[in-house]
Amino acid sequence: MYVPVSRLSCRRKFLTEHTGSHSNDLKKVIAEKATAPLLVGFLANEDPAAKKYAEWTGKTCSDAGFRFELRECSKQELEDKLFQANKDPKVNGIMIYYPVFGGTQDAYLQNSVSVQKDVEGLCHTYRYNMYHNIRYLDEFEKFKCIIPCTPLAVIKILEHIGVYNKIMHEGNRVYGKTVTIINRSEVVGRPLAALLANDGAKVYSADELGLVEFHRGSGIQLKKHEVFETQVTLQEALRASDVVITGVPSDGYKVDTALLKDGVIAVNFSTSKNFNEDIRQKASIFVPSVGKVTVAMLLRNLVRLEEQQGVIA
Repeated sequence: MYVPVSRLSCRRKFLTEHTGSHSNDLKKVIAEKATAPLLVGFLANEDPAAKKYAEWTGKTCSDAGFRFELRECSKQELEDKLFQANKDPKVNGIMIYYPVFGGTQDAYLQNSVSVQKDVEGLCHTYRYNMYHNIRYLDEFEKFKCIIPCTPLAVIKILEHIGVYNKIMHEGNRVYGKTVTIINRSEVVGRPLAALLANDGAKVYSADELGLVEFHRGSGIQLKKHEVFETQVTLQEALRASDVVITGVPSDGYKVDTALLKDGVIAVNFSTSKNFNEDIRQKASIFVPSVGKVTVAMLLRNLVRLEEQQGVIA
């Protein structure tokens, strides 16, 4: 099938422009501040990938005009140093490079980051609010909740593409869309399914255990999404989906392009390539990675936290 070069170029160009737009907006915000927000990252492991991510965070912050401090410590010291940063008024945002201990101990650390400084949106308050479709921390709707960076990056990309219908009421803007997400991790896949379902989409969420549905019921009558058992197979879900999102951490996993709709929107947030090369002939838009937008969302969250701290103070 012949695909005009201009069509493929547009697919690549839109994401570059979208990332650039966020970066430019952030630089303008920082230029107007007397002191740039400070992000503190804690590294308490020997994982080379975590170290690389920390270096990348520092470079990105520097390029955008933000301040960044990488604080390396032992696992045993981390909790005390985290609480010190929670109390330090000079620190505007905190992130931890996981894994540290793994399992429930890492979950405890996530919940120990101050709500006012949790730039990754991983503490219990933010996760509870996200799953219950609560978008503000306060009843006066002054302080917006922080959303985890990678799910937020995917949402912002879908908004930019036009999956979200801006004519519709906020909170219902993906109504009528069917989405399949192949990943149900607590870090990205499940939060992303909840966010899209809370915005009105019917979401098929797949992992190695099978398929479930996330949605707000018939006619989006429910206030928040619920999770439903389903008899639909993954193959059937893919055929029905307007948007297919993948996040399988294995180069061995590939979505069968033949199962997808003509004109499907395909997004991959895994570091592995989960789509075959022929996806470019089937998809109207293909987003092979979301890393740069994810970092932009991290800094966006930092700006929001710093501004909210100013109001509280």
